[in-house]
Amino acid sequence: MNSAPRIVVAGATGRLGGRIVTALLKRGAAVVALTRVDSAAYTVAALRAQGVEVAVVDLADVDSVAAACRGASCVVSAVLGLHDVMVGAQQRLVEGAMAAGVPRFIPSDYCLDFTALNDGDNRNLDLHREFKRWLDRQPIASTSIFNGAFMDMLTGQAPMIMFARRRVLFWRSADQRLDFTTMDDTAAFTAAAALESSTPRILKITGEAITARGLATLLTSLTGTPFQAQWAGTLLTLKAMIAVARLVNPGKHEPFPAWQGMQYFHNMFQGRAVLDPLDNDRYPELTFTPAREVLRAHLQA
Repeated sequence: MNSAPRIVVAGATGRLGGRIVTALLKRGAAVVALTRVDSAAYTVAALRAQGVEVAVVDLADVDSVAAACRGASCVVSAVLGLHDVMVGAQQRLVEGAMAAGVPRFIPSDYCLDFTALNDGDNRNLDLHREFKRWLDRQPIASTSIFNGAFMDMLTGQAPMIMFARRRVLFWRSADQRLDFTTMDDTAAFTAAAALESSTPRILKITGEAITARGLATLLTSLTGTPFQAQWAGTLLTLKAMIAVARLVNPGKHEPFPAWQGMQYFHNMFQGRAVLDPLDNDRYPELTFTPAREVLRAHLQA
């Protein structure tokens, strides 16, 4: 009889969810991946090839979710979307988990500390906060994992480092601490937390806390050519840019329009959502990838 802990993962076919599945398998967990009926066949096949049990569920159907969650010790969510997913689908996921008697739930947060922000500061993080308020009223233990921003985005997705112009953009202050953690490290930490019997309501991790000035110095060292921290304006300037971008492309039905990323940078350069104290040492076997390693690999590629 298999005595491995049974962990259910929603959003297992996504970039972060897939990494969480891999990290759980490395720790010896029996993983159940919740997928939609329209999930791509090759992603489902890849999960099964790893030894993952795949359960096709309708996240709008609590009974369907509950059937897949029976016997699990934790449900991990890594879903992405807007209100219908981040609030609606996750509520059904929790209700299904509770109906199945699952004792713990990890919501799809994986971001900066949105509890330090106000409603309206960031559309997507408003959804996280709304779901947290609901989740905190439910009779299930839950743990949110805050990791700042994904460090992987520094290689080009986030318009902060201008590699061709050798500039690192900043708003307000070049010395504002910014928290970054790779997806792989976030997934590894999440897997460790999912396998614990009890964890705090919030865990905070940072692969590296670095400033725009620090990134410029690091890139100068890595490339041998001078990079400079480039002032891009005040926070009011950035807020005005967000308003214009939102007017041009409202993106009401897009999870990540351009202005959403700009909102995230506004939150980070405000300094209110800095992660402290950190829980990096909670699992001594884990090591965190520094920005130097991520940027060196990108430059070599």
